[in-house]
Amino acid sequence: MGILHDTTTPAAQPDSDWTANVENVVLRQPFHPSTKGTLCITGHHLIFSDRESQSCRQVLLLLRNIDAIEKSVENLLGNSGLLSSARWKERAPGPSSGTLTIKCKDLCVFQLDIPGMEQCLNIAHSIEALSSMNEVADMYPFFHRPHDASLQDQWGLSSPQHQYHQMEALQRGRWRLSYVNGDHTVCPSYPPTVLVPKAISDEVLLKVARFRQAGRFPVVCYHHRKNGKVIMRSSQPLTGANRKRCQEDELLLQAVIDGSDKGYIIDTRSSQQAQQARMTAGGGVESKSSYPGWTRLHRQMEKGKSLQESLIKVVEACGDQTNNMDRWLSKLENSKWLYHVQTALSTAGLLAECVERDGHSVLVHGSEGTDCTLLISTLAQLIMDPTCRTLEGFLTLLEREWVQGGHPFQQRCARSAHSHARLQQEAPVFLLLLDCAWQLWYQFPLALGFSEDLLLRLATEAYASDYGTFLCNSDRERCAIGVKEKTHCLFQALLKPEERELYSNPLYESTELAIWPSVHPQSLQLWRGFFLRWSQQGRHLEEAHDEMRNMICQWGRAAAQHVIGYAGLWAIYCRVSSVYPPLP
Repeated sequence: MGILHDTTTPAAQPDSDWTANVENVVLRQPFHPSTKGTLCITGHHLIFSDRESQSCRQVLLLLRNIDAIEKSVENLLGNSGLLSSARWKERAPGPSSGTLTIKCKDLCVFQLDIPGMEQCLNIAHSIEALSSMNEVADMYPFFHRPHDASLQDQWGLSSPQHQYHQMEALQRGRWRLSYVNGDHTVCPSYPPTVLVPKAISDEVLLKVARFRQAGRFPVVCYHHRKNGKVIMRSSQPLTGANRKRCQEDELLLQAVIDGSDKGYIIDTRSSQQAQQARMTAGGGVESKSSYPGWTRLHRQMEKGKSLQESLIKVVEACGDQTNNMDRWLSKLENSKWLYHVQTALSTAGLLAECVERDGHSVLVHGSEGTDCTLLISTLAQLIMDPTCRTLEGFLTLLEREWVQGGHPFQQRCARSAHSHARLQQEAPVFLLLLDCAWQLWYQFPLALGFSEDLLLRLATEAYASDYGTFLCNSDRERCAIGVKEKTHCLFQALLKPEERELYSNPLYESTELAIWPSVHPQSLQLWRGFFLRWSQQGRHLEEAHDEMRNMICQWGRAAAQHVIGYAGLWAIYCRVSSVYPPLP
């Protein structure tokens, strides 16, 4: 829950039970004393105004950030406890009070003590309704108007055209821009312009798209500056039980390796899962006989429900107040979250090794190619490419691979770890990416130009944002409702001078070398800045981080290192790292 400085323009009118203002509400939130004030709910925000303190502090919470609400009853007919809304309403004639425990998608948990059961029930009902709006055009990014930005400003950071011109400067004649998806009819989740081998015509691409799930035919997402090899991504081929072939698809992949080389296909499913998809869902894999020169590697990565349940378990472990080390370690291990981090980093390392060390092009896909495929292609580029490790380069990478690349943010980030709703298509794949990026940042503190604060900000914005960057599930959906014309771009906002200073790494030193992460269990850490951000331990970590940043900014990076050395600076930041150790 943060303090914002924008005004709120409601988009939806509440129903007749809605309460606009409630006085004498007590707010209990992490790191602050309990305060009494006025609670107001608008179409998009919960606003608490503390009128008792001299500062007249105002706290605003985007309703979209609310993941779950728990209602408790006090002094109601001599009883107390948790009741359902219907049961609560039946028993609410008395002059009692209630407490709402609000659990946010950014893992913050706070309480509101509201006088009057009827008022409390109305507030709970309003919050539940307004926080679960599904109509994208009614969400707050369409009404957010920051004072220092205009809707006429450039919306994004990059385009396939820019990437193409960079490639052409290094290696002419092998690649081209295709506008075959100009109206999004070939592939709804691809942008209108994509990079493909120059030898492949649009007519061939149309046939390949029909052979790949959801039309996601192989496209170039990365070009290695030194050896000219590429990373391509796609969805699975639709070979089916009859092992159907597509000569155009075979021709496309052969054009990638130019007939004289070999390439690798990294499938983010196990071979058993791929065979099961072939027999039951019409999917499949590229056979060795039909794709000579290509070697298929299977690296199973969990996604969907299992990944979401892992997030729920690790958040539950971090909220355990027993202070029992054995219990904590057991819960953390059972959550398997660090296992998912390890798998993602090791698979991305394999991809980077194929391109960087072995000098071969790689095609990456799983089933749809919108989740784990994007995860490991992004991490591999972070490992290999120094331009992706700057602040602007990292944001450009996220825009290219995740926003333009077709990750369904609206579906995957609909719920977080606290929701009691039944899981549908939620999965914290983007959060897993940010965690892996943090592991790289922790292991190579000089090599990345962005700070942990940036990763924390992105983790929050993906689930609830003032900006339109993470709205919708595809480029076609964004175009249909005018996201780029009617909302502001988060990435542009993060690069403004005042924001850039906060989100830059003051210790950054550019290096042309690849950064190869260690995936040994003892090398992987729980991302305390995110999972423990609302605990006292997390506050200590934040204070240490601020202390180090202020010291460097005050003295200058070179002077600070001269006085106490880099090890001393990093020790300040890591001084609370032993509060919760990694898995043994």
